[in-house]
Parts: sequence; structure tokens; C-alpha cells
Amino acid sequence: MWKILVLHGPNLNLLGTREPEIYGSTTLEDINQMLRARAAEAQIELDAQQSNYEGALVDALQSAQEKGYAFIILNAGAFTHYSIAIRDAIAAIHLPVIEVHLSNIHQREEFRHHSVIAPVALGQICGFGADSYMAALEIIIRRLKGQGQSHD
Repeated sequence: MWKILVLHGPNLNLLGTREPEIYGSTTLEDINQMLRARAAEAQIELDAQQSNYEGALVDALQSAQEKGYAFIILNAGAFTHYSIAIRDAIAAIHLPVIEVHLSNIHQREEFRHHSVIAPVALGQICGFGADSYMAALEIIIRRLKGQGQSHD
């Protein structure tokens, strides 16, 4: 059975109450339940973790391969814009990572426009709320089932 790791970064534990005009009313647990249900339909195991600590996310990335994960979905939150440690961990692990964001980071404050993670990620999906995560999962399912195409 394939395994996918979903990593949620800082402040995502506050979803549902944190700036609902930007992030909506969907909670982190709602997102995790949607992801788990879809993964189960595809016969894929999905584990989700959230941390407000950069080092915990780095540790999770570094141990992902030895734990048998095939893909990672990552919403690094604010770490997206400045965490070279997370960027370097992704580059070191040789596992495909899809970067996701609930809001469209390119339509927000200037400091949010740049991602240090994007250059080492398989791709980035942003601006679709919880559907950003679901889109990433659908891409992973297609790739794992041999239906996705790789475009360089």
C-alpha cells in the first residue's frame, strides 16, 4: 500500500477561526478527514501532522523516506517564505513534495509572493482553500496509479 505524508506548518492548527475571510471556516481536522477519505478510496494510507516548529517539520521530512512515504503534501505556512532549513530538507530527501497553500500567496502581501520551497518542490498549488490539498492528492493518486504525466 502506498503511503502519503501531509505536513501542515505554523498556525494551521487555528484554521476555522484564524482570519476566516482569508482562510475560510474549514478546520484542519476537516481537511485531514477529507484527505483521508479520498486516500482510502484510492487504497492509499495518509498520515497528517501539524507543527508550529520548524525543526519538527524538518525532522518529519528527513524521516519520511525511511518511514516508507511515496509523496509529501506540504503547507509550510509562513516558513514557505524564508525557511532554508525546510527547503534544504526537501532537496535532501529525494521524495516528491507538492507545496500547497489555502490562499493565493501571489495575490497577498509582497513578502508572501516568494517561496523558497517552490524550486525544490514537484509543484505548487495555491488559492483554492481546502481544494488545494485535494488537488495535490488527486495528482499524487494519478501518479501512483501510473496515469499522471511528467512535464519538465
